[in-house]
Amino acid sequence: MTTERLSLRIDANLKKNLEQEARREERSASYLAVKAIEAMLRDRAEKRAAIRAAVSEAGEGAFISQEAMDAWVSSWGEDSELPPPEPDVHIASQ
Repeated sequence: MTTERLSLRIDANLKKNLEQEARREERSASYLAVKAIEAMLRDRAEKRAAIRAAVSEAGEGAFISQEAMDAWVSSWGEDSELPPPEPDVHIASQ
């Protein structure tokens, strides 16, 4: 894999904290910065994919009511914990 140089300006305290963390991890500050950028880009890509999936699912017109969701969450940790709710609100597409 080829690499390229990236120059950026960061706050002095952020740089200090990054360098301290790099020393603790026995890594370079550059390595940690690259890993942080990779994680941020991965998280954003996953968020966009989740939004696309939610929009697609919403287009089907099937939703879970607040009451069903509240009942499920309220049952967490109980002996009679409920399974995740199924869609109970259906809206016809136009």
